[in-house]
Amino acid sequence: MLAYLQLRNQQTARTGELIGPLHLSRDQERELFRRMARGSMITRVRPGLYLVPSRLPLGGSWSPDEVLALNTLMEDKRGAYQICGPNAFSRYGFDDQMPVRIYAYNNRISGERIVGAIALTLIKVSDDRLGDTEEVQNAEGRSAVYSSRVRTLVDAVYDWSRFNSLPRAYEWISRELTMKRVSAAELIRVTMRYGDKGTIRRIGILLEREGVRMDLLQKLEEALGSSSSLIPWIPTKPKRGKISRRWGIVLNA
Repeated sequence: MLAYLQLRNQQTARTGELIGPLHLSRDQERELFRRMARGSMITRVRPGLYLVPSRLPLGGSWSPDEVLALNTLMEDKRGAYQICGPNAFSRYGFDDQMPVRIYAYNNRISGERIVGAIALTLIKVSDDRLGDTEEVQNAEGRSAVYSSRVRTLVDAVYDWSRFNSLPRAYEWISRELTMKRVSAAELIRVTMRYGDKGTIRRIGILLEREGVRMDLLQKLEEALGSSSSLIPWIPTKPKRGKISRRWGIVLNA
């Protein structure tokens, strides 16, 4: 089986493909896939789809890398994705914690998946929530799609409850602006495109504190519109403190 697939440079195999070439019955093929997956010589991506090593390592046990696992799963679903959250925080140096699983926004699958030794948290979003990305090649030469640096900062505020990223994200944004790795205009553009009203409010008051130009802040104000409701600056703390009427924020830090 491995020799046949490797000779054809096939990284994936589907049930039914080996019956003719290897002269197997359906039951024999099913048992072959089952035993090889149980022995960690191949990896099941989903029922009926398996990843195969280009070369079996010493010891015979194999698992795909993170990029191969995620790319194969999304290609099978004909979906788009971008790696986000803790993985992006680590990539851009915002956080020194190395995540033990891959977080990815995508437009096909929601929930937890395991592919070999790779744990995936797949966050299904609408097509218009995908974007502002960059492609990165890993050590094996495979391309992965990551949220861009500025998109990652916006998502750290937007998706704070999922990523446990506030109030740390405020420090990251301030530092990135000071180091000129992102610009206020760029941050405002991405906030208006991918943020909700809560994100606009929180980033708006942060940029005001950072001394950003009035004309740039007005873009956020126009996108925000009028509202009498108040939200906390730090969502996990009691909603008590000074109030910014301009942004509808309770400064509870």
